[in-house]
Amino acid sequence: MFHLFHGQDAYSQRETLAAMLAKEGDADMLSLNTTRLDSRASFAELQAACDAMPFLSRVRVVLVEGLLAAVPDKAFMEKLAAYLPNLPTTTRLIFLESQALPDNHRLIRLAAEQKIGYVKKFDLPRGPELERWARAHVEARGGHITPQAAGLLAANVAPLFPPPPGGFGASSSHTSKENVADLSLLGNEIEKLVLYKGLGETIDVADVELLSPYAAEAAIFDLVDALGNRQAARAAELFQAKVVAGADPFYLFSMFIRQFRLLLQARALLDAGERAAGIAEQLKQRPFVADKLARQARNYTLPQLEAIYRRLLEIDVEAKTGKAELLTALYLLVGGLTGEE
Repeated sequence: MFHLFHGQDAYSQRETLAAMLAKEGDADMLSLNTTRLDSRASFAELQAACDAMPFLSRVRVVLVEGLLAAVPDKAFMEKLAAYLPNLPTTTRLIFLESQALPDNHRLIRLAAEQKIGYVKKFDLPRGPELERWARAHVEARGGHITPQAAGLLAANVAPLFPPPPGGFGASSSHTSKENVADLSLLGNEIEKLVLYKGLGETIDVADVELLSPYAAEAAIFDLVDALGNRQAARAAELFQAKVVAGADPFYLFSMFIRQFRLLLQARALLDAGERAAGIAEQLKQRPFVADKLARQARNYTLPQLEAIYRRLLEIDVEAKTGKAELLTALYLLVGGLTGEE
């Protein structure tokens, strides 16, 4: 039986592959019995690798990366389709493709029709799927995480990019190298949080804010920059990108509250004669964060920031009492802030 893993989520592909190979015996001996091929491999090279008997191991592994996306010629595919039903039982032939293949691809149809292959598509998780991914990986590492913390962690590492023309639809072919890197980053952040809290303990929002604040801060800083500079189109674009990417409205709201609370405090300190260094010390922020807070706070007067913060508190009450839908209120807030003078 051959395996075909395809799709943009290379991180989960590697995880699945590692788990599968871990069941095949001693890792050192398996490494000696592993052949790696790429899109330049000829059919003769592929067949020779698959037909070779394993040495002091139960199986031989043949990993083929990017071959099918390269669209092998018709003769190659004819030979491959004829060969796969006769693949030696001691061979684990695994095709790894970084892009999704169409459902009517010859090998996908062959696997389904003749029951001689296992095919799995790895789509990049977005929005709620990314939060579920985070929770599952925390639990796999022996920890627990609250839903709110999982949402914040996912939003922290979710890339902030504008949607392609027409938005993200089922037929969208939009790709981003950052997406794959973000899952690796998310895995690293999860490992760091589990080690910090300890096995069996629960990760909460405070832990995520302490250990993984950077990406979220960068995203919200950009948005607040646009709001403070009255760049209506830019602010709407950044906000819409986070919504389309699946960021939870309550997470976005919490970041608005946090950022404008800091700006309110920074503006008061600036009015009292403090510089960025003093803001960093008094607000317990890193120096580069304090520099940005000071710069952004200068875009507002203290009364303006007080009015914005009161409005945020009103939105909080309205959303919790059912008087307003939170996402709609946030859209109106963004529009209102960019229109104020």
